[in-house]
Amino acid sequence: MPQSPAADDYLKTIYAHTEWQDQPIMPSVLAAKLGVAPSSVTEMVKKLAASGLVAHEPYRAVTLTADGRARAVAMTRRHRLIETWLVREFGYTWDEVHDEAEVLEHAVSDRMLEKIDDRLGRPEVDPHGDLIPRPDGSVSRPAFVRLDAAPDGHTGRVLRVLDRDPLLLRAITSCGIDVGTELTVRAPGVEVAGSAVDLPDGAAEAVWLSA
Repeated sequence: MPQSPAADDYLKTIYAHTEWQDQPIMPSVLAAKLGVAPSSVTEMVKKLAASGLVAHEPYRAVTLTADGRARAVAMTRRHRLIETWLVREFGYTWDEVHDEAEVLEHAVSDRMLEKIDDRLGRPEVDPHGDLIPRPDGSVSRPAFVRLDAAPDGHTGRVLRVLDRDPLLLRAITSCGIDVGTELTVRAPGVEVAGSAVDLPDGAAEAVWLSA
């Protein structure tokens, strides 16, 4: 299947779904994450399967083949390096970079991407804490617990914040929370630098902590 932004978005989404948990993605979940109709997912998944990029049987989960994973990892690496570059070099905030990276990831050459990676010092995570795959496709996922599953009194460092909702990212920023922030769970909120913080709606499901 020729390179296309739509196909790459599907592959990236399937890959990202299993980065921090092990259950494969169902077509209905894929449709929800991409904001498209289930019929559109059915059509694209058939095309990806015919190209040998995904494996899928009707009413079952969608999984990446080896070729599909390689392509998904390569595009994920591009996207996250570009997000990191935009934040570090151009002053973007973490709630602004996703859409810009979606455009640029298809325009940047492999040579330029290597230059960006080198200039940034080979970062392992992007501004949201998402893992940046190495050139060989490998990643090192740390031990983690999602905030909504962390026990009261748990102290951990913020490893990752889900990047899908810019408004939520801004609300989390206003609480003094960022990737690397150490916090302690004090239900129903958290404690940051000794001060109690009330979390915005949806934050507990969007923040991953070190275990």
